[in-house]
This record gives sequence, C-alpha cells and structure tokens, in this order.
Amino acid sequence: MNNSKRRLWMAGLAAGGVGAALAAVLLIGHLLQDDDDGRTDRQEMVAERGQSVMPFDLEQTTHRFTPTKTGGVQDVVADQPDDAKQIGLIRTHLQQEAKAFSQGDFGDPAQIHGDSMPGLKGLQEGYERIDVRYRERPEGATLTYTTDEPALVDALHDWFKAQLSDHGDHAQPGH
Repeated sequence: MNNSKRRLWMAGLAAGGVGAALAAVLLIGHLLQDDDDGRTDRQEMVAERGQSVMPFDLEQTTHRFTPTKTGGVQDVVADQPDDAKQIGLIRTHLQQEAKAFSQGDFGDPAQIHGDSMPGLKGLQEGYERIDVRYRERPEGATLTYTTDEPALVDALHDWFKAQLSDHGDHAQPGH
C-alpha cells in the first residue's frame, strides 16, 4: 500500500473511530437526558414503579424530605390543599409505611427505587433503633424518623437524597 492510500485508509479509521465515539456519547447522553417533561429516564421508571406501590397520584402530590440532626422528616402533601381524595390516600399509605418501617420492612421503597438504594441497607439493619412516627397534617401526612446513632442518621440522609433525586419534580428538599 502506498503512502497516500495508507493515509486515506488511516483517515477512514480515524473518522470511523470518531464516529463510533460520537455515537456512544450520544447514546449515553440520551439515556441520561430529560424527556419532554424534564424528567430523566430513571425518574420516569421510578414514577412508573411508584404507581404500583403508592395509591396517591404523584402528579397531584409532593414529597418533601428534610434531614435533621437526629434523622429526618418526610412529608407527603396534596398539591391542592382541598383535595380530600389525595389527602386520604396519602394518610392511609403513610400510616402503613410507618408500621412497616418500624418492623424493618422497607419493601416498598426497594420495589420503587431498587434494592441498592443508598441508605436502604443501613435502615433495614438498624430499624429497631429508629423511631418512626406518623402524624397527620391538613394537606397530607408526615413521617418523622429519629435515632441516636450517627450511622443511622447518615443512612436516613442518604436515603432522603436518593429519593429526592429519583422523584425529580415530585419531591422537594426541606420544608
């Protein structure tokens, strides 16, 4: 092969390599890209899974996660304060979750977010040392998580961060 043919052949390989790299970057970008609603593919998957676990409508409610020094506060509220249907569904669900979490059953979050969800393993292992309290509020309900163990506080905070990320516009930090 003469030098000019070799240069053309190498240029073709380089272009092909650049093309393959570009295709890979575009594919990865698409997987992480927001859809038309501004949600990532993961957030869409979590919303779909959530429909089989949470009886209330994610489009009509908001989760709020507030880390505290001793654990955290999780609020779920109806976006319309007079939406009696969503408020009732929120309250029923959070009462059930408070009971389940107090018994070490974190199956619902695992089903929605996956078994490797940050903080989940620590919560499952330390559930007996976490106090979970349910309280009604006018527009929904609140779960308050309290522990004296720094490692469990960290697990709760990691769990909250993961939920904030996974729920996207269905969740907010703090009060």
